[in-house]
Amino acid sequence: MSGPVWQRQSRLLVPAVFLILVVLVAVFAPSAGAQQGQHNVVPYDDYLVSSTRAYRQETWRWQKLMAKHRTPAGRGELDASHDYRRWVNRLWKNRAASARRQAHNPPRYQQWMCIHRYEGGWRLIDGPYYGGLQMNMEFQRMYGSDLLRTKGTANRWTPIEQIWIAERAYGELGYQPWPNTARMCGLL
Repeated sequence: MSGPVWQRQSRLLVPAVFLILVVLVAVFAPSAGAQQGQHNVVPYDDYLVSSTRAYRQETWRWQKLMAKHRTPAGRGELDASHDYRRWVNRLWKNRAASARRQAHNPPRYQQWMCIHRYEGGWRLIDGPYYGGLQMNMEFQRMYGSDLLRTKGTANRWTPIEQIWIAERAYGELGYQPWPNTARMCGLL
């Protein structure tokens, strides 16, 4: 045997302490990706990503209804840090709120409401005409084909959707599709 017992034990103790330190550093030290700005995904980030996607879809839905260009999505949330995901979520939340406000304030809202007053209820089906602005099938196919495909005829659309489809047509036709009621409202 070489040396006293305490010397043999100390030779075994040093590697054991070193091994414990290595394990502690590995467990408690930040990962290499986090040191470079890429944080590990925390459990509630899945909610942030899905929430951001919902806000983005809502924004794009309103933009499509208003016939506006779609806001580009930018870089992916999956490769980003938690703080960046939170920032993107707030950004799309604000964009969705802004698009919603714009959609609920069409440029000729009062004029469409006057026409609606003489045309009928928003859910009305009257012969070949549908909705509160009494749109026929040809009109719906021409200016509201996306809504016609997804929701059915105009009597199933929300009032604001009916107004925006009328706005789409206004650029080409003015108030001509509603000759009598437009005259009654002083628009022709």
